[in-house]
Amino acid sequence: EELLVESGGGSVQPGESLTLSCLVAGFSFKEYVIGWFRQAPGKDREGVSCFSASESSTNYGDSVKGRFTISSDESKRMVYLEMNSLQPEDTAVYHCAARSRWNLRCSNSGAVDGLFRGGYWGEGVQVTVDV
Repeated sequence: EELLVESGGGSVQPGESLTLSCLVAGFSFKEYVIGWFRQAPGKDREGVSCFSASESSTNYGDSVKGRFTISSDESKRMVYLEMNSLQPEDTAVYHCAARSRWNLRCSNSGAVDGLFRGGYWGEGVQVTVDV
């Protein structure tokens, strides 16, 4: 069964950090690009980060570069998103997503937005950054 289950969301103050986790079940790390996208109330979906084992590559959206880091532990079937220096504009529901590597190259410019244009994603977790 294919499942993507997120955890680790919560409320933090500006400047603080939070790490999201995603349990990846039923998707081969070698055949899928795994990553995160987010959606804030009243706004469009926004790609955050992707990871590709087949390309040995990662990629990030411009708004999170230098602050967020994606990582994985295939032995545990987990993908993580470490988020530092969080700001109120990072407030959103964060979804873990998987898309076939034949439909998405993580290393391509703008690839992170491809995560929500096909494939699979979980129900998401809320991240709130507020004073």
